[in-house]
Amino acid sequence: MDTPNYGFTLWYTGLSGAGKSTLSREVHRQLAERGVMNVEILDGDEVRTHLTSELGFSREDRDLNIRRIGWVCKLLTRHGVPNMAAAISPYRATRQEVRQMIGRFVEVFVDCPLEVCEARDVKGLYAKARSGQIKGFTGIDDPYEPPEDPEIRICTAEEDVTASAERIIDYLIAHEYIPAVPSAEEKKRQISLIEDKMLEMGYLTE
Repeated sequence: MDTPNYGFTLWYTGLSGAGKSTLSREVHRQLAERGVMNVEILDGDEVRTHLTSELGFSREDRDLNIRRIGWVCKLLTRHGVPNMAAAISPYRATRQEVRQMIGRFVEVFVDCPLEVCEARDVKGLYAKARSGQIKGFTGIDDPYEPPEDPEIRICTAEEDVTASAERIIDYLIAHEYIPAVPSAEEKKRQISLIEDKMLEMGYLTE
């Protein structure tokens, strides 16, 4: 029996420290609880390490970084793989470009005041940007263009991450990106996956 096509992209955009990665991991956890498995996360920092390490932080390089992430998301979406991109993606025009490229695209504006992002900054990047050690830092000496009409707006300074993730899940259900209740076939598939994993780990025997 064919499995449903749940391919879509959740695109988290916001300042450094806004909570994009934390939120994407919680949504990933809640999706797994609902039986939506094999969800991929493209985290901006990891992409910079493994996919776009040669790029700098000029506008041209930032745009190319986002286009590459968008291209990967397009492939995943086309093949029915739910995925999430957590990247600052500061420019509206480039986000619109990847929206059109992907199609099944949900923009999540992770909205957080600059001063809160700075207070959360364990790496000290904002302090380095303000002292001039880092040039072209988004929110300090390079602009961030907030979405004008995102599908979802999350205020991480005001809302618990669990509740925020639940709102995203509710949106996905309401717009039929994921089923409200996993099908009987999907439940069987998930049970089979769990049993296979337990066999592999030695907790069950044939």
